[in-house]
Amino acid sequence: DEYNDVFVNMMKEVVANYGPLFEFWWDGANGEGPNGKKQVYDWRRFEQTLRTIAPNTPIFSDIGPDMRWAGNEKGIAGKTNWNLLDTAGFTRGEGSPHVDTLNKGNENGNNWIPAECDVSIRPGWFYHEEEDDKVKSPEQLVDLYLKSVGRGANLLLNVPPDRRGLINEHDSIALIGFKELREKSFRKNFAKNAKGYYLLYNNKKSANKLNDDKNNTYESIALQGLSSVSITFEKPEKINCIVLKEYLNDGQKCKKFRLLIMNDKHEALKEINGTTIGKSRIITFPSINAETIVLKVEEQKAPTGISEIQAYLIDEHLVEKD
Repeated sequence: DEYNDVFVNMMKEVVANYGPLFEFWWDGANGEGPNGKKQVYDWRRFEQTLRTIAPNTPIFSDIGPDMRWAGNEKGIAGKTNWNLLDTAGFTRGEGSPHVDTLNKGNENGNNWIPAECDVSIRPGWFYHEEEDDKVKSPEQLVDLYLKSVGRGANLLLNVPPDRRGLINEHDSIALIGFKELREKSFRKNFAKNAKGYYLLYNNKKSANKLNDDKNNTYESIALQGLSSVSITFEKPEKINCIVLKEYLNDGQKCKKFRLLIMNDKHEALKEINGTTIGKSRIITFPSINAETIVLKVEEQKAPTGISEIQAYLIDEHLVEKD
C-alpha cells in the first residue's frame, strides 16, 4: 500500500545518497493511529529491497535475519547466549519469540542470528535537558559492556543528539571516560607471554594458538570432560578478569565449561562454571594471585575451538556484582 511504497522509496534514497550503511535496524513496535488502524508492514518486500540495494548491510529485528533483539532494552545479553535462533512460525513485533528465548537464543536453532543489546546512555531514547544529570557513568557503561560484549553479543548504545544537533557535553564526557576505562582495563594481557598447553588424559603438549592474539587460529578440545587447555604465566600474577574466545567459523559448540584458577603449587584457588562462550566471554571475579588458568569443556555439541585465553587486572570496582 501507500505507506509501504513510501518506506521502500525512502530506503532507496537513504542508501543511494548516504551509504554505505553499517546496519538497518527494524523495531518491532507498531504505533496505533488515531482511527485505531495498525499499519501492516510488508517485511518481505522491505527485506528483498535491502538485499538488492545494500547486500552487505546486516539487518536487525526481533528475528533477524542477521541480528536479533536480546529481549530487553537494558543492554544485557543472557549468560547463556547462543548465536542460533529458530524463526519458523514467528514474525517481527507481537509475533516474535518470547523475550527469554531472544535473550538466550536456541541451542539447536536453524539460523545464525547473533544477539544485539540495545540501550540508551540516558533514561530514554531522546534528549531532555532535565536528564543531563542522569547520563550513565563510564563505570555503568563498562558494566553494560561486560554484560553484552562480554557475553558474546553486540552492544548498540543510543546517544541522542541535543537540540543543537550535537552530542551533548554530558554524554561526550561519559563516552570518553568509557573509552579510557575500557582501554585501561584491557591494556595489559598477562596471558600474552604465557605458555599454552593442551592436555588429553595425561599427555601434555604445547598449544601456542591460545594466546597468539588471532581469532582465526584455535586449539580444539576434542573430548568433553577428558581434555583441557591451559595457560601458565611466567610468574604468578594478580588477575580478576579472564576473556575466553571461541572459534565460530564452523559454528558455536561449547555448552558448558569450567575454569580452574591455580597457584604456583598447582592448587585450585577458584573454580568458575559457565555455559556458552561464543565470540567473547568476559568473566570477572575478586582478584587472585594466579599462575595457571585451566579451561575444561564439560559439554559440547562438537569439538570446541578455543582461539584465545586472556587475563587482566581491571579496576576492582568494575568487577561484576551479579
